Amino acid sequence: MYVMKHTQCMFIMSVCVLQLLHMSVFSQSFSPCGRYLAAGNNYGEIALFSLSAALSPDATVQSQKPVLTFTAHEGPVFTLISSDCHLLSAGNGEISAWSWTELIKKVTVSLNTQQPGKQHDLIAELFELNFTLSPQNSVLQGHSDYIHCVSVREREADILSGSEDGAVRIWDSRMDQSVHCIEVYKYESCARPQYGKWISCVTTDSDWMLCGGGPSLSLWHLRSLSPTSIFPLTGCQRQAAFHQDMILAVGDGPFVSHCLLGGEVKAQIPCTPQSLNTLQLNTNSTEHRVLTAGGSSDHIEVFTNLSYRAFSLSF
Repeated sequence: MYVMKHTQCMFIMSVCVLQLLHMSVFSQSFSPCGRYLAAGNNYGEIALFSLSAALSPDATVQSQKPVLTFTAHEGPVFTLISSDCHLLSAGNGEISAWSWTELIKKVTVSLNTQQPGKQHDLIAELFELNFTLSPQNSVLQGHSDYIHCVSVREREADILSGSEDGAVRIWDSRMDQSVHCIEVYKYESCARPQYGKWISCVTTDSDWMLCGGGPSLSLWHLRSLSPTSIFPLTGCQRQAAFHQDMILAVGDGPFVSHCLLGGEVKAQIPCTPQSLNTLQLNTNSTEHRVLTAGGSSDHIEVFTNLSYRAFSLSF
């Protein structure tokens, strides 16, 4: 009996170790108060970390562990995003809503779960669900393949989407229709046939757009619909963000790239994961203002200063 229990314990431990070795972090979102970080992995789990504890002068190794971990979806958690009160999560074919107030109390009851409709018809509601917050509730048709990324243009009624079909579409949410279609891979300066034509990331800042994936990460002027800078980064970039007078990007490679708007790569800050899927800057709390990055590891890199990695959170 003792031998059997010991064998069972060893087997369970081996499974746990293997899960950690093969874990990938796909998504992150900060709480509205900025004191917590939610992260989603390839096993359908969401972990909640206390930034207050992790950033404390008295922080220990335990402070860098989740205060709560729960299974949210049967497949990977591809996207997390926060509203004023809720955390929204998306996996393979479903979107769930969770109360931030309840999660902080360690109550993990989904407020609502929806399974959106036909593939390719709904922005933010496709196979690998990626979405952003918009006050509109509408169906937008136009892409011919999976949608990987969505962004809302500030101060405009525009929504941008990037797809496996190689196009970035700009939608006017007032008319519920596509007003522009940019086939990025057809621009010689952007094209990289060896990586394909898919668009894995798109983000906007006023009249500017960043997009990349198979094509090189590039900066576009939205009024002229033309690329102004091409960034010489290797591999596919999976997420990019505007930050002050720089662009931050992550993708294939164990580093966060800092790029100048003119196209130069200023620095590449080393990280633990060999590739990165997600990048988030906490703007919800001055006291807990950090940059976090996650990818092909159970670790989430935390930067208190953009120039170096301070420590790692881990599932």
